[in-house]
Amino acid sequence: MIALRDKSVLVFAALIAFGGCLFAGFQFDDYSIFSDTVLTSAPGWWQVWEPLRTRPLTYFSFWLNYQLGGQNPVGYHAVNLALHLACVWVLFDVLKKMMPVKAAFVAAGIFAVHPIQTEAVAYVFARGTLLATLFCLVSWREWVAGRHWRAVAWFGVALLAKEECVAFPVFLFLLYLSISRNVRELKPIGAMFLLSIAAGLRVLWAGNATAGSGAGMQSGFTPLQYLSIQGGVILRYLRLLILPWGFTADPDIPTQANWWAWILVLAIAIAALWRFLRARTGFWILGGLVLLLPSSSIFAASDLAADRRMYLPMAAFAGVAAWDRAKFILPVLVLLSILQTHVWETGERLWTQAVERAPNKIRPKIQLARAVDAQRALPILLEAKNIAPDSPVVASELGRVYAMSGHPEKALAEFGRALALAPNNAQALSNRGAALQLMNQTDAARQDFERALLLDPCLVEARRNGAQLGLSLPVCISTH
Repeated sequence: MIALRDKSVLVFAALIAFGGCLFAGFQFDDYSIFSDTVLTSAPGWWQVWEPLRTRPLTYFSFWLNYQLGGQNPVGYHAVNLALHLACVWVLFDVLKKMMPVKAAFVAAGIFAVHPIQTEAVAYVFARGTLLATLFCLVSWREWVAGRHWRAVAWFGVALLAKEECVAFPVFLFLLYLSISRNVRELKPIGAMFLLSIAAGLRVLWAGNATAGSGAGMQSGFTPLQYLSIQGGVILRYLRLLILPWGFTADPDIPTQANWWAWILVLAIAIAALWRFLRARTGFWILGGLVLLLPSSSIFAASDLAADRRMYLPMAAFAGVAAWDRAKFILPVLVLLSILQTHVWETGERLWTQAVERAPNKIRPKIQLARAVDAQRALPILLEAKNIAPDSPVVASELGRVYAMSGHPEKALAEFGRALALAPNNAQALSNRGAALQLMNQTDAARQDFERALLLDPCLVEARRNGAQLGLSLPVCISTH
């Protein structure tokens, strides 16, 4: 009964901390759910399992959301919130078998209400992280209960949600060294390693083969470049754990190599290893670092840092603060999470915060300009143009704002500039075609839409506008 009461308190605290996400709209990549024809079509329930599509379980959940509630954001956020509450419930089950109940309550409480968790809960597109974490936690619970092959099965399910959890077998191997060292446990751990290798190879293949994935060779970074940057990213994550302030949806991460940061990270890891050999506290630090490595080592991604990547590692890092007196910081964490969840409720708040905390970065300004009216967007984009005069994205956004403001000739000039900066960009061609269409230059517009659809047959705007001009549309085969 005491455990049930503690779990109920934890779930209620998490609900208070992040319940505001139910009033939020969609943000950033959330909209890609509705541009993906697989997720909005009846046969999508099986098409999400095609070989080139990563995270099939996550996309299946999006398909279900769409079938049940269309584009109403409440249902999507409710699922994310429910998944977080389930993670809290299962994590407490695990931790109370590994430490005193009071300590487990504090550790699970930090996981439940820390503001670094806001992005994973409030950002619909982060659902893969929530699902993968939930099934990893269920796997962990089965493991500590001695049901090792069930743990393997649940880990396999986690990989179907998001492959970022591939390091979980290493985490369990550390647990094996810390507690039992029963050689019979090595076979199921080995099976998990094989699953991780298969999932890792598959996501590498899919990321490199799918246009616009932003991963692997399409990230813009080599593995070594990405690794050289990630030491500083890991230190940023650790700083946010200890001093939970300064969160942003789009941090400005320096792209130059900073190997000195890896020296500090390795020093922390060595100190944790020394503690691991003498006391269990080192296990939690080592475990958290291990779970963080898949997203912060050599598998490059265009986004150098994202707070949601700390969600699964938090299940381990929270164990460091598992002492009774730490419970007094939980109300402060709840308040900070309420404030950060409030920021995530609207695009204007979210990207205003991002612009304030990364004033020289272009993407937050573009996203903020999309979240406000055209009159307010124009000075934001002109500032972005001053920072990056050769950015085709900024030129395209300026063209969009001019078109919305009733200045098609200025829109055409900016769209033309974007096309000059990115001559083979389908979106730039489609945008220029739209401006020409507004100016009743239909023949020239039709040519731009035709060229855009040759480059990207699935480009929604080009297909819609081209159809209005009587174009014969090419077949679209989505590999999103």
